[in-house]
Amino acid sequence: MSDVLDRLATILEARKGASEDSSYVASLHAKGLNKILEKVGEEATETILAAKDAEVSGDCADLVYETADLWFHSLVMLSHLGETHEAVLLELARRFDMSGLEEKASRQNN
Repeated sequence: MSDVLDRLATILEARKGASEDSSYVASLHAKGLNKILEKVGEEATETILAAKDAEVSGDCADLVYETADLWFHSLVMLSHLGETHEAVLLELARRFDMSGLEEKASRQNN
């Protein structure tokens, strides 16, 4: 499934240069980082609310949908700043041999 991220990254990069009238991603880039961050925050809130609803209902469909939106907008943010999803995947891989407590402690030392 990592090829999905690769394909999406390719599309997001191509859309950066598209006309903002023809591409949602291009319109976000044209509006700048603050607009992109606003969307990431909005999607994070919607993801949290969907998780709360899923806990009560037992149905995670909306949670999956909102998480996809959050990931999408996070990828747009990374792209806007010249970063890639591969950097995030490498960071996650780096943490495999480390407990969450060790990782947190390593950040406090920086």
